[in-house]
Amino acid sequence: MMDILPHPAGAECVGMKALFFLRHYNDIDHVTPVIYKWVNSGHTCDIVLIGNSRFRNDYRIEFLRKLNGVRMAHIRDLLPPVEFARWFLQTLILIRNVRYPFLAPVTGAFNKLYDTRRRAPVWHSTTQRLLARSFGDTHEGVVVFDWIERNSSICVEWVGVMLSTARAMGLGTVSLPHGDSPHASQLIRRRELRLEPDTTFANAGIFDKVVVPNELCSVRFRPFMDNQKLAVLGSPRYCDEWLAKLATLMPPSPLTRSGSRLKVVLFLRKSNFSTFWEEVGEVVRVVAGFPGVELIIKPHTRGGAQQSLTSDASLRRLPNVSVAGDIHSIHLMNWADVIIDLATSVVFEAVKAKKPVLAGDYLHAGRSALAEYLPETELRCRDDVYRQIEGFLTHGCDNFYIEAHHQRFVKEMINVGDADVLSRYVALLEEQGRARTSQGQPYPDECAVKVASG
Repeated sequence: MMDILPHPAGAECVGMKALFFLRHYNDIDHVTPVIYKWVNSGHTCDIVLIGNSRFRNDYRIEFLRKLNGVRMAHIRDLLPPVEFARWFLQTLILIRNVRYPFLAPVTGAFNKLYDTRRRAPVWHSTTQRLLARSFGDTHEGVVVFDWIERNSSICVEWVGVMLSTARAMGLGTVSLPHGDSPHASQLIRRRELRLEPDTTFANAGIFDKVVVPNELCSVRFRPFMDNQKLAVLGSPRYCDEWLAKLATLMPPSPLTRSGSRLKVVLFLRKSNFSTFWEEVGEVVRVVAGFPGVELIIKPHTRGGAQQSLTSDASLRRLPNVSVAGDIHSIHLMNWADVIIDLATSVVFEAVKAKKPVLAGDYLHAGRSALAEYLPETELRCRDDVYRQIEGFLTHGCDNFYIEAHHQRFVKEMINVGDADVLSRYVALLEEQGRARTSQGQPYPDECAVKVASG
C-alpha cells in the first residue's frame, strides 16, 4: 500500500523552514498551493527560481512573493556571476542532448572531456551556498523539488549533490507533483513499443519521499523505489481549497463572450505523444461545420510550435476557428461551453466544475483517465464527435456527467480521502523536516545518482 499521510491533531510543527526550487509553468502551477498552505501553517520558506526568468512575472509567482514568510530569488541573483555561468553551462551540457538529440555526439564528447570529477566543484559550491543561505547551522528543515525526470530541464547530477548535502545537514528531501496522470495506459509516446517500466521516472528514488496525487500516478514510480518512499496525498492543484483561492488570483481574462451558440476549446498534447494529427484536423472541421459554433485550439504550453495542426493554413482560414496564443488555460476553460481534450490533466478543473469535457481517445494512442473514470466523456469515432456537438446545440450542456462516475473521479483522482488535501502536504513536509534528526535514516551515496541523458 502507498503511504497516505494524515495531518495528526495536535502535532503541528511551528516555524520550520523549507527551500523550494521552481523551474517551469507546470511545477509553479502545482507546487504553489503547497507553498501557500505551508506559510499559512506558520512556517517560512525560500523559493529559488531555476528556470526561465520570464516566469518572474507569472501571476502565481507574484502571489507567492507577497506572502509573509516567503523569500524569493532567481538562482542567478544568488550566485557570483562566474559561478552562475559555470553552473548554467554545466547544466546546459548535461540536458541539451535531451532537447536536441542531434547535438548528442557533441555534448557526449564534451562530457567525456569535462567529466563528473571536473564538474563536482561547481555542484558542491552552488549547493553549499544555497543551503547555507536558507538553513545556516539549522539541522531541521526540508528541501523540495518537483518530480525529476530523465528529460527534465534541470541537471539530475546537480540535484543529487544537493540532496546528499542536505541529508548530511540533517534536512529532509521531498519531490512534489508537477502534474497528474491524464493517461490510464502506458504506451503513449512515439516509439514506445514494449510494456516495461518507463525509465523517464528512474531517478525519482533519490528523494526521501516522492509525492503523487493519486494511485494512477503512483504506477509511474513504483518500479524504481521502495513503496515506503511514495506518498499518495491527493491533488494540490485541483483540490477545493486551492481552486477557491485561485479564483481570487487570476488576472483578467482577455477573452470576451461573443454571440456564438456554442463555444468549444480543443486542448492539444506535446508533440512527442503519438497523436493522429490528420484526424484531429478532421475533428476541427466537423466542429467548425456547425452554424453558431466557435472553436479555439490551445497548443501545449511546451512544444506547441512543433505541432503540425497549429500551422495548417486551411484550418486557420476557417472563420470560426482560432489558435490561442499566450492565454491561460483557465481563461479558455471559463470561456468554453464544451472542451475537447487529447489527454491533458489541465481539464480536471473543468471536470470538477461539471463542465462537459470530451475525451478524444481515438485521436491518440493512449487510454485517458477521463474515459476510464467517466465513460460518458469518451469519443470513439468521428460520429461521436458529430452527435455530441449536435446534442449540445440542441439540448444544452447541463447534466452531462453520470453523478456516480463524477463522484468516483473526484474521490480517487483529486481528494484521495477527505478534501483537506493541502494539510496532508504540510504534514508530510513537517515530518520529513524532522526525519533526519529524529529517525537517523542513512544517507544514500550521491554517486548512485544517474546522470540525465537522452
